[in-house]
Amino acid sequence: MGAKRSLGRSFGWLWAAYAVSTFGTSLAFDAFALIAVLVLHAGPAQVSALAAVGPAVGAVLAVPLGPWVEFRRKRPVMIAMDLVRCGLLLSIPAAYLLGRLGFVQLLVVSMVIAAADITFNAAAGACLKALVGPPDLIVANGRFEATQWTSTVLGLPLGGAAAGLFGPVTTVLADAVSYLLSAAGIRAIGGGEPRPVRDGAPPTARAAGLLEGWRHILAHPVLRPLFLNSVLVNGLIMATAPLAAVLMLGPLGFPPWQYALAFAVPCLGGLLGSRLAGPLVARFGQHRVLRTAGTLRACWLIGLAFVHPGVSGLLLVMAVEFAMIVCIGVFNPLLAAHRLDLTAPDRVARTLSAWSATGKLTTAALTALWGLLAALTGPRTAMALAGALILTTPFLLPRRPAGVASASPEPARAPAAEAGPPHK
Repeated sequence: MGAKRSLGRSFGWLWAAYAVSTFGTSLAFDAFALIAVLVLHAGPAQVSALAAVGPAVGAVLAVPLGPWVEFRRKRPVMIAMDLVRCGLLLSIPAAYLLGRLGFVQLLVVSMVIAAADITFNAAAGACLKALVGPPDLIVANGRFEATQWTSTVLGLPLGGAAAGLFGPVTTVLADAVSYLLSAAGIRAIGGGEPRPVRDGAPPTARAAGLLEGWRHILAHPVLRPLFLNSVLVNGLIMATAPLAAVLMLGPLGFPPWQYALAFAVPCLGGLLGSRLAGPLVARFGQHRVLRTAGTLRACWLIGLAFVHPGVSGLLLVMAVEFAMIVCIGVFNPLLAAHRLDLTAPDRVARTLSAWSATGKLTTAALTALWGLLAALTGPRTAMALAGALILTTPFLLPRRPAGVASASPEPARAPAAEAGPPHK
C-alpha cells in the first residue's frame, strides 16, 4: 500500500527535513508563552497578545512574499526561511544569557517566524508538486501528516519535561537546531531546479498579482468551499483550546499532567487517520472520502462542552479528541493533495500563501472573539456555541468532484495523500 511505496530519493530528503523540523517545533510547543510567564513574568494580556498578534501580523507580512516566491527557485527559498527561523530563535537564548531578553523581542520574533512559516510552506508546496506526480500526492501528504502527529505525540511530553528540567529557553534552542538540520536536508535533495519564467508585466500588474492566490481560490468551484470550510473549522477548533484549558485547569480541578495527557494521547488518532487515507481513497474514491471525513470531523467539538471532573471527564475529553483527530488525519492529506491537483504550477506559492495567511488571521480573530464571549457567558457556554456552529460547516464542502484525473484514483493503483507542503 501507500505506506510502503517509494517516492524516490528526493522526496526522502524533503520528508526527512520536514520530520526533523516538525519534531523540533513540537519540543518547543508553547515555549514563547512559557518564557513570557516564567522568565519575563508577563501577565495574561501580554501572553494573549503573543499568541494572537504575532501570528496575525506575520500573516500580513507574508502576503507580498507569495508572488516573490512564485518566480524563484523554491529550494533556495526554503533553505533561506529555515536559516532565518534558526537565526531568530537563536537570538532568544543569546539575549537570555546576556540578560537582555524582553517581551518586545519575543513578539517581534513570533511575527517574523510566522511570516517565514507561511513563505516556507508556500515554497514547499510548489517543491512537492514538482517532485511527486499527481497519483502519489495522497501518499506523500499522508506521510507528512503521519509525521506531524507522531512528532506531536513524542515531542510534547519530551519538550514539557525538558522545559521543566532545563527551562523553556532550552527547547527554543532545540527548535533552532532543527531548522538548521532541515536546511541541510533540503540542500541534500540535489539535482537541478529550473528557474520559473518571470513575465514582463508592468509594476501595476505585478502588484495586482498579490491577490492572485485569493482570486484563484475564490473563483474555483471546488477550492472555494474547501477554503471556507477549512478556515472556519480550524479557527473554531483553535478558538476553543484556551477555553478548555481555563475550564479544565480552573473550576474542574484537573492537574496539569492530566490536562496534557488528555490532549497528547488522542494525537495517535492523527497517525491512524493519515495511514487510513490512502486505502480509503483506493476503495471509495477521493471525493467521497473527503466529504465524509470533512463532515465527521465537525461532529465532535461540541462534546468538549460536557467535560466534568474526575476520570470519566478525562476519558470523555480523550475520546472526543481522538475521534476528531482521526477524521482530521484522514481529511488533511486529501485536502492537501486536492489543493495541489487543482492549482497550476505557476500559482501554487501564491495560492498556499493566501490560504495560510487567511487561516492564521481567522484563527487569531476567532480566538479573540471567543475569549470575549467566554468572559461574558463562561467558557463552557462559549465552547458549546463553537461546537454548535462548527456543525454547519459540512454544508460548505463541495458537492461534486472536480474534473481532474487524480480526483478519483483507480482502485487497483495505490493512490498517492493537508495540503500541501510540509508545514509547521
